Amino acid sequence: MLGPTAHTDSFARDNLPPSDLQPNFLLEGFDYPERLNAAVELTDRMVEKGFGDHVALIGNGRRRTYKELADWTNRIAHALVEDYGIRPGNRVLIRSANNPAMVACWLAATKAGAVVVNTMPMLRAGELAQIVDKAEIAFALCDTRLLDDLRACAAESRFLRRVVGFDGTANHDAELDRAALDKPVRFQAVETGRDDVALLGFTSGTTGQPKATMHFHRDLLIIADGYAREVLGVTPDDVFVGSPPLAFTFGLGGLAVFPLRFGAAAALLEHASPANMIAIINAYKATICFTAPTAYIAMLAAMEAGADLSSLRVAVSAGETLPAPVFRNWVEKTGKPILDGIGATEMLHIFISNRLGSAQPGATGRPVGGYEAKIVDDEMNELPRGTVGRLAVRGPTGCRYLADSRQAGYVRGGWNLTGDSFIQDEDGVFHFAARSDDMIISSGYNIAGPEVEAALLTHPDVRECGVIGVPDPQRGQIVEAHVVLAPGVAPGDDTAKRLQDHVKAVIAPYKYPRSVRFVDALPKTSTGKLQRFRLREQA
Repeated sequence: MLGPTAHTDSFARDNLPPSDLQPNFLLEGFDYPERLNAAVELTDRMVEKGFGDHVALIGNGRRRTYKELADWTNRIAHALVEDYGIRPGNRVLIRSANNPAMVACWLAATKAGAVVVNTMPMLRAGELAQIVDKAEIAFALCDTRLLDDLRACAAESRFLRRVVGFDGTANHDAELDRAALDKPVRFQAVETGRDDVALLGFTSGTTGQPKATMHFHRDLLIIADGYAREVLGVTPDDVFVGSPPLAFTFGLGGLAVFPLRFGAAAALLEHASPANMIAIINAYKATICFTAPTAYIAMLAAMEAGADLSSLRVAVSAGETLPAPVFRNWVEKTGKPILDGIGATEMLHIFISNRLGSAQPGATGRPVGGYEAKIVDDEMNELPRGTVGRLAVRGPTGCRYLADSRQAGYVRGGWNLTGDSFIQDEDGVFHFAARSDDMIISSGYNIAGPEVEAALLTHPDVRECGVIGVPDPQRGQIVEAHVVLAPGVAPGDDTAKRLQDHVKAVIAPYKYPRSVRFVDALPKTSTGKLQRFRLREQA
């Protein structure tokens, strides 16, 4: 039974999955008042607790204290309500790279009672349109440097009516900044319910059709009060750094929710290359790093050239499984722990993790406090220890897709089926085996092969194509396209480059095929269905 709501726009609650298709939520130990606004808890409440002068956010040449962040977000919230008419429950899309202004916009919209949809700057107009249509978004905030694709989306959209620019650089003003400039620094935040939807996290799935995962105000605090408190032991002295976009729930937790919940600081990078992360670790003596294994490989290589990572007390690896050799090399060269973990957009954040003092190479670890996990077969029967099977998990967070028939596939019998195959050993430790579907995971990014195929097929040189993930020592996997060319088109490096550039222009550039193989025909079933498993066997 859901608690009270402050949403006057009931779209989110109206589109929750039926209760019988939702997972069982295990909420013991996670008690919050019926009225709860997560953004207030992460800003104004922290000032009340005495953290006003502590640094909260670092980025684009500035440090902002908790008092400055509270004032900033309150001014923006005033502007959203008074100048732009945002009502509780309205969906607000935010488009930006990782910077303090994006965090401020997210917090301000949450204070105003909106349901926030954070998006990556790499998404193109067509991809943004899918998100806008799914969530029926009428209003968007956008870094002024990234307006073109969102305006192109708005021009064709039947939902998106207003796009307002904000300054992500701290170097010039923009429409939102001007609207907020003279607003009061106090704002009576909407008294949302703990069971009100606060966030829609989009994930593409294997079909490329976006799914919106729905997370409540209480969920945003649960991931901090659970994983971040128990596993990381966050203190006000910690400084977080990392590469995941804030548009990913992995990044939003690790680079915003976790530090702000405990009076710590986050150093945000718009371009989080390993070299840039090393520089910011050195500059701000970062203590906790969130990134994917591929970045840790690059950081280890940089240490050979003299890079100093001694301020880090813990490295967190997620997005793809952490290879045992990388674990061993990190511990050997840094003398510091590296913690593998598995999370999911559907679950909001990490739910199985290694622990400080007991981390093992090649292991994902044990469930985070409040979560239960087991290995099951296709009929949901629990399998014996040491047997590969499907990972099922339940806990205080779980999958709620926005109006999506795929809910019934993710949640069965109250358990969340993550789409991963795991083994649980005799000691109860979980070990990753493989993905259970065709998702390509490259450098921590989830890439749907059919979406890349669709992009390639819009090029006149392509007659047919099949896209798979193939192993890569640096990225875990890379996208590989098997292409049947149109008559008269010659295969070769120039053609491959032309197709790669085309994909980068049509969809987010990180999805492009790093390997292109030209073939005479694709393996298919008798009914004409592409057999991707045959392509993987050939690769």
